[in-house]
Amino acid sequence: MSPDFLVNPAVFLIDTLFSLYIFAILLRFLFQWVEADYYNPISQFLIKITHPPLRLLRRFIPSLGRVDTASLVLMLGLQMLSGFLVFLLQGTPITFAALSLWAVVQLLDLLFNVYFFAIIIRAVLSWVSPGSYNPAVSLLYSLTEPLLRSSRRLLPPMGGIDLSPLIPLIGIQLAKMLVLPPLQQLTTLLN
Repeated sequence: MSPDFLVNPAVFLIDTLFSLYIFAILLRFLFQWVEADYYNPISQFLIKITHPPLRLLRRFIPSLGRVDTASLVLMLGLQMLSGFLVFLLQGTPITFAALSLWAVVQLLDLLFNVYFFAIIIRAVLSWVSPGSYNPAVSLLYSLTEPLLRSSRRLLPPMGGIDLSPLIPLIGIQLAKMLVLPPLQQLTTLLN
């Protein structure tokens, strides 16, 4: 059995574990940003699993207004560590600048995807079970409502159908197309 045989499972494991924890930190950051229900069981779960490293970082990194900079630094640091380990296992050399920019691109992509899928899930739930309460649905509404409220001003409901999710969905896809490729090209140039 060659050592290369173990590279793919190791990369998969590193990528999965880091991605799940970074996702939890991002959700905690976003729920704090939109002032979602702190006592929601899902919020409490996210707080409990992300609190230890954030408590330590907050001693050295203060918040800037409503922005929890410790969460941002932790996400960036973990994404960079994940990338470093994956590139190391694959034998791909990468500079610190390229790794930093790569991590930013990955986090932006995750942010875009979180909002994209949250809006789609919210739209589907509005057709399937409107008005039902669930802790996850409550957080989903808290997360997406600021975007949808703005888009409802531009595109009010027509004939009982709310098309307002289309505006942020199109905006997110455009942002992904306009922001991520130039950053990815810059990452390649920095390496």
